[in-house]
Amino acid sequence: MAREIVSPEQIDMESPGRRDYWVALGHTSIWGSHLIPLTVMVGPQAKPGEGLVAFGGNHGNEYEGPVAIKHLLREIRTEDVLGRLVLVPVLNVAAFRVSARESTGDDGFNLNRVFVEGAGTTPAMAGITHRIAAFVRQSIWPHVHIAIDLHSGGEVARFAHWAGFFTCADPELNQRREQMARWFGTRIVTAGPNSPPGGILGGLHGDADHLGKYAIGTELGYGSSADVRGVRYARQGVLAAAIHHGLLKGKIEPIGHYADGTQSLVRVSASVAAPYPGHYEPLVECGEKAAKGQTVALLHDFYRLDEDPFEVVAAMAGIVVAQAWRARVEQGQLIMMVAEEIG
Repeated sequence: MAREIVSPEQIDMESPGRRDYWVALGHTSIWGSHLIPLTVMVGPQAKPGEGLVAFGGNHGNEYEGPVAIKHLLREIRTEDVLGRLVLVPVLNVAAFRVSARESTGDDGFNLNRVFVEGAGTTPAMAGITHRIAAFVRQSIWPHVHIAIDLHSGGEVARFAHWAGFFTCADPELNQRREQMARWFGTRIVTAGPNSPPGGILGGLHGDADHLGKYAIGTELGYGSSADVRGVRYARQGVLAAAIHHGLLKGKIEPIGHYADGTQSLVRVSASVAAPYPGHYEPLVECGEKAAKGQTVALLHDFYRLDEDPFEVVAAMAGIVVAQAWRARVEQGQLIMMVAEEIG
């Protein structure tokens, strides 16, 4: 079935059936539009304001999400859909086109930092990246109550595979989000408070959380690859959320670390920033445990070859959940994160 090119206001989120779109957002350079792929499937039990959206390609060089959602577009049968499913394999098409974290070929912004007040609606924030954020807010958020943002480390960081959620004052909501995260099957499940709304570094996952949605974010790979386990976890997490919330027929079995009971619920509690530009040498793998005070990496300065390297030390006992991926790092870059096990 050919995809129909439509403007955001032409998307039909209500009629039963499946519709495959290219959503057109005006280009600021060429005579034409950026085209965002979006598929909506609506079943007989769909309710106003309820549904699931899964996003891939928030950053343009993270591929586990796009690959997993592309598979789901072929696998999910329209007749099995009970509620509303919205699948967006590549959200930031401007960044995806140039295989970059930011929209470097256009306005240069990072989509996962522009969910801020006025994005896409004020002249100072009218580039494609801000208008994608406005599109999500205006055309998708009103129709869903579940939001899954599928990330990986790209070229910036190496992660232990994780699915995570923000905690809030509502224990029941926390429990529902935790169960959604656990069903991905990753070794690590992260939990922690969201930043206050209106901050200058607004992310998609955080925006959904502030609206009270069942919001999940992931880190499922690194190195601008299509990690085999990351793709599997992404596909599993989206299907499990849809089935368990009554939006899709079917049964699903646990996989990975959820199936064998080896998941760790953690809270990211300590991080280290590079004090100077240098080259990062990890001494432990992501996912390994570290003792308080343990040296988990070294930062080398090759302009001062005869000096000892900077020791990257774990400030607390926990699990190393993220490290720099490239050896070359910038001053101030977060190069290591340790998480405390809480469950």
